[in-house]
Amino acid sequence: MDSKRWFILGVLFLARTAMGFQFQSVVGVSSVLRADLGIGLGQLGVLVGAYMLPGIVVALPGGSLGERFGQKHIAIAGLLLMAVGGAQTAMAGDLAMATLGRVISGIGAVVLNVLLTGMVAEWFAKDRLVTAMAILVTSWPLGIGIALVTGPFIATAVGWPAMMWLSAAASLATCALIALVYRRPDTTTERSKQIVRGKLTLHDFRLATWSGQVWALFNVGYIIVVSFMPAVMLADGVSPTTAGLVTSFATWILIVTVPLGGLLIDRIGRSVSIMQLCFVAMAIAMAATAVIPAGYALAIVIMVGIFAGPPAGAIMALPASALRAAVRSTGMGIYFTWYYVAMAVLPPFAGWLGDLTGAASTPLVLDRKSTRLNSSHTDISRLPS
Repeated sequence: MDSKRWFILGVLFLARTAMGFQFQSVVGVSSVLRADLGIGLGQLGVLVGAYMLPGIVVALPGGSLGERFGQKHIAIAGLLLMAVGGAQTAMAGDLAMATLGRVISGIGAVVLNVLLTGMVAEWFAKDRLVTAMAILVTSWPLGIGIALVTGPFIATAVGWPAMMWLSAAASLATCALIALVYRRPDTTTERSKQIVRGKLTLHDFRLATWSGQVWALFNVGYIIVVSFMPAVMLADGVSPTTAGLVTSFATWILIVTVPLGGLLIDRIGRSVSIMQLCFVAMAIAMAATAVIPAGYALAIVIMVGIFAGPPAGAIMALPASALRAAVRSTGMGIYFTWYYVAMAVLPPFAGWLGDLTGAASTPLVLDRKSTRLNSSHTDISRLPS
């Protein structure tokens, strides 16, 4: 039973990796994509945010659909939508059609994201929940990191649409895996199948809302770093390949720090104190872009990667552990609604601020000195491309 649940977690991990890859695929090919479609940072932010926009209205009903028709079936439908949206984006000839494709794939990703968390909670509700959630969370930065590293090479070699086709293929492959492998735990009884019919109380709503707001702001901070740090380095004369490589360090480090953070919290507790410490450290790293030379961009992304890891599993486990099993799926829908509102609105807003001020560093920190990274040409250009 124990080995089975870790194998199931591995399959769900791959599905969420495909989601992270598709989300960041437009940033991975941003230099070629922006030139081909004739768009600026603000429009790039729109494409980033469009993937999250459906979550504002889809997350809550997505959880309800999972309860009604089964989490596995709705998760498969979500992955199929991701494949369709990826294909639409690949065939787009302008910003409007590309945005449509991102919205379609985003609808599928929203449904998948909500249900994956509940599927993991079913298998790990009794023990190792924070560790399991931390491992699941690691899949997102893994997909993002793969997109950041491979995107520039793919866009240069065969064009940016190939990246979108690849994301569609990954969605189809993981869809087949879940269809073949996933099942509910053997301990699921008829009574536990019926318990999902409970009613959400005001207390349940508050728990889902508060934890969802923490998850939303935490992720926005991280995504702004990995989405706009390449533009900061490009403005300083760094090649797209090097900019993507340097920025990806924040993601690769997360792959280590997220599960280690989950294991640490499962072992010693003190999750709130650990989260607060890491949040402060991440804010300091982002603010540093306004006051230090561009040559230290690698140090900034490493710091973000180190301190963004430990809180992730604990935040994700908050609603799964606090909510009653009877309302867990609906509560996760509320939790992710806050996340998607923030992710749909704030990255585009950050991009528009960058266009407005003419400073690539503005999305990371709005400061009178935000042009400093743009005007300082330092040793970062010597990093291997």
